[in-house]
Amino acid sequence: MVMAAVPDRQYNVACGHLASWLGISLASARRRVDIRAAQLGLSDSAARIALAEQMLAEARASGIDTQALLDAQLAALSSEENFMTED
Repeated sequence: MVMAAVPDRQYNVACGHLASWLGISLASARRRVDIRAAQLGLSDSAARIALAEQMLAEARASGIDTQALLDAQLAALSSEENFMTED
């Protein structure tokens, strides 16, 4: 049985920046990078780090502010701001 290698610190940092920008977990960001790397046939650590940085640049260039989008989704409507459920 082949075990997956433990990602190095630089890879975790690059994926962490991507996760932070997209508002997702580190594991989810790593999974996205791993899937894209598999599609492109990349296997070495340096290529995966570069891919994570490229994906971050693409996310930033898209112009979508994911943090503002999440804030907007979490805001209560004025008609619901005093709503409470009863136990």
